[in-house]
Amino acid sequence: MIKIAHFDPIIRIDLARTIAGRGRYWTTAYLADGLLIDSGCAHSASELTRYLLGKPPTHILNTHTHEDHIGANGPLQGQHPELEILAHPLALEILENPRLQRLQPYRRLMWGWPEVSNGKQVSDGEMFRTENFSFQVIYTPGHSADHICLYEPELGWLFSGDLFVGGRDRALSADADIWGVIDSLKKIADLPLTRLFPGSARVRENPQDELREKISYYEKTGKQVLKLRGKGKSVDAIARTLFGGTMFIEIFTLGHFSRRNLVRSYLR
Repeated sequence: MIKIAHFDPIIRIDLARTIAGRGRYWTTAYLADGLLIDSGCAHSASELTRYLLGKPPTHILNTHTHEDHIGANGPLQGQHPELEILAHPLALEILENPRLQRLQPYRRLMWGWPEVSNGKQVSDGEMFRTENFSFQVIYTPGHSADHICLYEPELGWLFSGDLFVGGRDRALSADADIWGVIDSLKKIADLPLTRLFPGSARVRENPQDELREKISYYEKTGKQVLKLRGKGKSVDAIARTLFGGTMFIEIFTLGHFSRRNLVRSYLR
């Protein structure tokens, strides 16, 4: 399933696998002056490639290599062999061999295995210029080790990938690093921002207050985790005390996304 919205001159493209007539677990790509930022999942790749037939991208930039952000890389590069795909150096091996990244059953169901694509590295601080924009690459690890954001300094636009999507998280994936997330959020919160384009959820205008609120929530939660651990509480006891009972997401992901993982990440 595909939905299009316009934040002139940015085109927002929401993508999801269609199940029982509804899109499930949406992710978002953006088309900015010929630059496609992320490409959704494998299950929605054919819809995205059809939509882009009349406006093929000149480049793709992947904020990170999770399967719901690189799913149309291969098909688009197959249609346009000259298409350059840009990503952090740590991402290139996954782009060339997506099966190096283990996908739990829920990830295969919702997003699927991406096809092979060939990437070119971009580095922290590097500037990438399109016809009308200049984007700065900002290395923002935490959600994943290869995560980057894209910042347009003249306009104050930030494309945040999955570093910031809002809300107060009570669970975390097994391979995420919560202290890295906090450090990366602080890095972008210090920027003069007018608009934040997330990898899912709504676009934020003047997002500094929400960014600082999220940082404060994470840091406060970290202090509570460490305090309870200092009292000898187990990981499970801390998870129950701070985040309540079992959530559906924990069952659906077979524990890959859980309260326990969030607690463990604070303790690492």
